[in-house]
Amino acid sequence: MQHFTRLSALFAVVCAAVLAAGCKSQQQTSVLTISAAASLADALKDIQPAYESNRHVRILYNFGASGALRQQIEQGAPVDVFLSASSKEVDRLTTARRTIPESLTEWLSNELVVVVSADARIAVDEARDLLRSDFRKIAVGIPETVPAGAYAKQALTALDLWDDLQPKIVLAKDVREVLHHVETHNADAGFVYRTDAATSSGVRIAFAVDSGLHDPIRYAAVIVSTTRNRKEAEAFLTYLTSENVIRIFAEYGFRPVR
Repeated sequence: MQHFTRLSALFAVVCAAVLAAGCKSQQQTSVLTISAAASLADALKDIQPAYESNRHVRILYNFGASGALRQQIEQGAPVDVFLSASSKEVDRLTTARRTIPESLTEWLSNELVVVVSADARIAVDEARDLLRSDFRKIAVGIPETVPAGAYAKQALTALDLWDDLQPKIVLAKDVREVLHHVETHNADAGFVYRTDAATSSGVRIAFAVDSGLHDPIRYAAVIVSTTRNRKEAEAFLTYLTSENVIRIFAEYGFRPVR
């Protein structure tokens, strides 16, 4: 009987260990899918290893133009968290009841700039200079889906330049494609965020666009209503807006929203 009792106790310990290992393994395979504006890519990839190492969760990023990402969510894409370069895209999702409204936070801001290639000899100090004949192609994100493109269109329209520049404008799917066009000399200038310009040695900032000419640039974070990982999504947003992480974003040129 005593031998049987010891075996039973040993069996119970082994079962408990197996269950614990199984639970741990199950936790580690939890995946948090985050659709994020392309301009956030470098900073988000930077914070990913530290976040994953301390939690039983794996982050899967989907980067792109905020408008295109919003459309994917509307069409049922399995996304847990949406990080948009424009609060308007989040507002549209909220109206369609695709978000958890109380989770919404605007936590970063940025600045729109015009870049030229690093070796460019063309002098440009203001948007009106883009009308000159030595600027043949100007890269701009598609205004309907790329917030940086929408901000650029607002600014150029306010300056009464949008229509005149139409023959020169090359539309891009996101700000990183705009950056690539300028880096590879497939465009003479492009409208990107200051943070994007800072990631490339192939371009230089020609001038900053007057922020009074376009809507405020605000990055909004929200949990998608169809998430099956609400607890993990809430934890990620708490981490994303913490002081230590905000400082990391600041190193990439983002500014906190006060």
